[in-house]
Amino acid sequence: MIYNYDVVVVGAGPIGGYLSKNLSDLGHNVLLIEEHAEIGRPFQCAGLVNPGAMEKVGLEDTALTRIWGARLHSPSGSFIEIGDPSITRTWSVCRKLFDEQVVIQSIKSGTELWLSSNPISADIKEDYVDLIINVDGSETKVRTKLLCGADGAHSWVRRKFKMGRPKEMMIGLQIEVTGYESQEGCLELFTGDNISPGFFSWAIPSGDTTRIGVWSKPNLLGKESCENFLNNLMNNSPWKDKFSQCKEVGRFCGPVPSGILKKPMIERVALFGDAAGICKPTTGGGIGPGFKQVDILVPLLSKAISDNNLSNKKMTQISSSLNEMKRNHRRKRALRDAFLTEVSEEELDKIFDIWSRPEVIKLINELGDIENPIPLGLRMLKDVPEFRKFAKKAAMAILWG
Repeated sequence: MIYNYDVVVVGAGPIGGYLSKNLSDLGHNVLLIEEHAEIGRPFQCAGLVNPGAMEKVGLEDTALTRIWGARLHSPSGSFIEIGDPSITRTWSVCRKLFDEQVVIQSIKSGTELWLSSNPISADIKEDYVDLIINVDGSETKVRTKLLCGADGAHSWVRRKFKMGRPKEMMIGLQIEVTGYESQEGCLELFTGDNISPGFFSWAIPSGDTTRIGVWSKPNLLGKESCENFLNNLMNNSPWKDKFSQCKEVGRFCGPVPSGILKKPMIERVALFGDAAGICKPTTGGGIGPGFKQVDILVPLLSKAISDNNLSNKKMTQISSSLNEMKRNHRRKRALRDAFLTEVSEEELDKIFDIWSRPEVIKLINELGDIENPIPLGLRMLKDVPEFRKFAKKAAMAILWG
């Protein structure tokens, strides 16, 4: 027996759930498959959902903490505080609840869900894709017009069809702890070569616990592990006293793919979310840009599915609608490199000195956006002359992408 669908989505995370819901809402027959036995496990991210993404799904009740501000720490130990208690900058959510509810929304729209299921074979034909799916140990034949991979950083779909790799693959380690005290509604970011080289470490309030983590590029870690840098943060840094009462209750590790693939879509196959390298180069967040990718592509894909016109030429044409997202990725990476990744600790301390000025903090509070730092970056280059020397290599990319 062969099961027939318009679309098969591999991966029932928030992007796969949101994608399948949008396709089902447009009347398509959608199958969503997930390799694990439950939704939302394993948990592998900081659990932040920006207001724009949250508004799309209306799941504020899954939030553990409303984040309105941040305390940013320089390598030397100084800090600045930004934010306004009246403005929600992001939400710290229970990812299991959030993921489950996104998938439930999809099921209510008509999506069929198979758990404990993963593809083991895929063959592109002229009018469809033939799949063999391992469903809880049994092989099941499935035929679909379109195969979508929303199956994460190590995407089976991406590897099966040799669709390339994201430009960058960072690695992160996060623990969940009790005993960390911070201002309610404020996350903290820490910088320094000995705790998160070229990037930053974080402490994110999440209800009764706090998520503490580090991330960086493998080549910047040298021979050290993320665990060593996390240990440095908690035991050998200017902020070690903050962590003295912490007790670990959970641990998560995983890759952070950033840099949208050159060809995230080929004949009858499309990649979404982490599988497509959609994570922000500035923070590593993937839910906001993943939802945006779905919003851009689904209307175009829907017509192509209805016409069963999913040729390589058509998919390339649809994929070109992501060009502006790709351009913004390059600009955000240029900003990150200019003011964080490619500067020394001494230069970063000087940047913090500039940031600490009241007029600059006012500018950050007015224009700062966790999803889109480009307007703030452009304004700083215009209004803060001292910033320009840090952005010489990045200026062209920031201005023109």
